[in-house]
Amino acid sequence: MPYKFLIYISYSYAVPIGNPLEQEIISRGDTVKWFSDLDNGKKALKNKTNLLGSIQDVIDYKPDIVLAATDDVPDFITGLKVQIFHGFFAKKRPLKNGGFYHFRIRGFFDLYCTQGPSTTTEFTRLSKELKYFEVIETGWSKVDPMFPLEKNREILQKNTQQLPIIMIASTFTERLSLAYNDAVFNEIKRLSNSNNYKFIMVLHPKLPIHIIKKWQSLTNENFTFFDTTDLTPLFLKADILFADTTSAIQEFVLQKKPVVTFKHKVHEDFLINIEEASAIENAFKTALNPSEELLNKIKSYINNLHPYSDGKSSKRVVDACISFLHKDKNYLKSKPLNLLRKYKIRKRLGYFTLKSFDKHYTIKNQ
Repeated sequence: MPYKFLIYISYSYAVPIGNPLEQEIISRGDTVKWFSDLDNGKKALKNKTNLLGSIQDVIDYKPDIVLAATDDVPDFITGLKVQIFHGFFAKKRPLKNGGFYHFRIRGFFDLYCTQGPSTTTEFTRLSKELKYFEVIETGWSKVDPMFPLEKNREILQKNTQQLPIIMIASTFTERLSLAYNDAVFNEIKRLSNSNNYKFIMVLHPKLPIHIIKKWQSLTNENFTFFDTTDLTPLFLKADILFADTTSAIQEFVLQKKPVVTFKHKVHEDFLINIEEASAIENAFKTALNPSEELLNKIKSYINNLHPYSDGKSSKRVVDACISFLHKDKNYLKSKPLNLLRKYKIRKRLGYFTLKSFDKHYTIKNQ
């Protein structure tokens, strides 16, 4: 039977997460539409011909499966609600109970499609505890275009006559972001003028415009700023990454390339972490000539984070959704009432209704 999918986003950075899923869905002959509940996402989707312009359009569409790269999703639209995540588990936002924000359960989803053991283990534990959602490990759709790495061999093989390419990425949270640090800025400015390195940089779209313009001002023959949320082409070009606590680290390292971090908040042995801007160049030299020990630590981290290197995570996500859509879910409890969060969603969307699909959406096999 044909299925109707909805890719539900808020911000522009979710578009590269949905694109591989869109391609997979279309290849099967099913229908897919997009919707963003915020203007930032709407702007990024303006060239999509399958964009739903309003929440009423979403309701009228009556999706069978909703793929959400958001923290929550309207409970009053039809369809199996599936969390596909808008980033890797970067340990950026600890909770008071000692856990991490990545694992906060909001009571809206029927299914979590996890990226690898590091997320599957904890979400499975929570599933057994709360008993109203299921967990299936699929890998993450966003990184599909990166794999298999062999297909990008010409890009990945370093031109020995070219300067090493260093990608810089930063998160938007001020206390975590290297983009706000003047000493880091001045050191990168010096290095970009040294003619020893080439830099490519991307900043989180939530960063204030004055910070973005500051870094754009470094543009020269060795420094290029990219205004994009599609990071994979940049990852493929770069030899190493320089970052803070951004989840771009986890995406980049899947290529088995080293990462230098500035004041990373959690000790990770696969990273080359520094605390002072004066240590940046020496760290770059270490990363560009990595030890076998470091490369083995990177491989071990990848196996726990995202062990899939076949570029078929989108296929696994869609397969898992369709299978679970038809599964008898009577063993699951109803989702929680969630009245305050449901009200906030209605207020954000300007759509007030008493309708709510708290039961798990199911289509019986014919």
